Amino acid sequence: MRVFEELLEGKSFNITDPQYIEEVHSEIGRSRSLCHRISLIDPNEREQIISLLNELFEGRLPKSSFITPSFEIDCASRLFIGENVFANHGLTIMSAGSVYIDDGVMLGPQVGIFTVNHEPKNIRVIKTASVHIKKNAWIGARVNLLPGVTIGENAIVGTGSVVTHDIPDNTVAVGVPAKIIKKI
Repeated sequence: MRVFEELLEGKSFNITDPQYIEEVHSEIGRSRSLCHRISLIDPNEREQIISLLNELFEGRLPKSSFITPSFEIDCASRLFIGENVFANHGLTIMSAGSVYIDDGVMLGPQVGIFTVNHEPKNIRVIKTASVHIKKNAWIGARVNLLPGVTIGENAIVGTGSVVTHDIPDNTVAVGVPAKIIKKI
């Protein structure tokens, strides 16, 4: 899809652009519909959930990874998840700019991952920046990761933090905005 690739390369798009509407809104509709269907399944019906997760991720979700319903992912085709990833309920991901979650990552309840922002002088224009969560990072409950951040390997981000800048490997960060408080 041309628009997603151009967003990844740093191009801005007006959300009224016909190509943007055709490509991005199509994926948003597909993803939201599947997220909604998953949220309606009894949590004990794990096989049904897994079947729809496979449809949502077009067969790319490893068998060892799981996202606990309910959740909202707007562009599942731009979300790349490694092995042994666990996401607790309430996950919200706006992934038009691409999200990369490496092996062993843990996401607490109600985590938000955002790759999209609007231009202040023209709110109809968006720009994206990818988010990367590296191996074995732990993202606490209600953490928000903003466009363009990288969370380092084995890093821990404390509950309620808002991450506006990269967090290095083997560190603990907390607060609004998140600041490093110690090395692991």
